[in-house]
Parts: sequence; structure tokens; C-alpha cells
Amino acid sequence: MKVRLADPARDAARVAEIYRPAVDDSHVSFEIVAPDAAEMATRMSKVLDRTPWLVAEEDGRVVGYAYASAHRERAGYRWSVDISVYVDGEWHGRGVGRALYAELLERIRGQGFVNAYAGICLPNPASVGLHESIGMTLVGIYERVGFKFDRWWDVAWYGMRLAEPDGVPPEPTGYPK
Repeated sequence: MKVRLADPARDAARVAEIYRPAVDDSHVSFEIVAPDAAEMATRMSKVLDRTPWLVAEEDGRVVGYAYASAHRERAGYRWSVDISVYVDGEWHGRGVGRALYAELLERIRGQGFVNAYAGICLPNPASVGLHESIGMTLVGIYERVGFKFDRWWDVAWYGMRLAEPDGVPPEPTGYPK
């Protein structure tokens, strides 16, 4: 398996295909309408302006993706990112998510980010297990924060410290293209 930086023009259609079941068939995404390839390319390009969006491929086919994005928009949060990973259903349990996160965490640490966070709609034991296995710990739970499929869902927030800066940390760098 190869992990590489995503190319929106090349990868957006497959990324949208991987993401679609999370929207259409699952509570793990609170989106109601799955984005098409064009919308996914726009999202990927926006993320890639500042942080990595990675894909994992096997025999030339994308089987999963992970990315880091701004945690919040206000300037004081600029050292923190949210991370997400999605894996093709046929590839669950094969280490794709862990491989993507290993590379993603290395890259965002290299950029100078200090904190990483992930929101996980509950229940989702596989995602909780993955995030705990990479060293994230439970920060808190937003109870009944999302509504989908005619019910309310809780979201657990996990976090991890990427670096322990003294005083004011250096500005995180933009992701080199």
C-alpha cells in the first residue's frame, strides 16, 4: 500500500465514492447529501492550501483517505487541526486508517501544529479504537448534537498533543505543494 499526497483532479471522484456510504447509509457523517466529485475536488483543494490531504492506494486504486483541516477559524486556534479518515468498506480492518494517520501525523507535526482533534459520532467502536490506537484520548462528548435518520446522536471528541512548545510556538507552516 502506498500513501501519497492527494491530487484533487485525479482523486476527487474516488474520494467521493469512498465517502458516499458514510453520508447515505450511516450516522458517521451529518451530511445529508453526499458531495459529488466536483464538490470533493473543491474541498480537497481548500484543505491542501494549508494542510495535507492524503490517499492510500493499492495497485493504483485509492482505498482510503485522511486529511487535516483547521480546528476553528479564529487566529488563536491556528496551531490546532481536526483530523479525519475514511476507508473503503472492503478495506476495513486492514490497517489502511492507521497507515494514513501515521503519515498524516508526521506531516502535521512537521508543519508545527500543536494539537489534533477528531469528532466521532457514537456509537462507532471501530473509529474509537482507531483513534485511541494512535494515541488520542477522550476530551468530551457533545450529547445529542447531531440529528440524522430521525434521531439525535452524540459526538465524542478526541484529542492529542503533537508538540510541547515553550511560550509562543512558531507559526505553523503552510503545506508545501
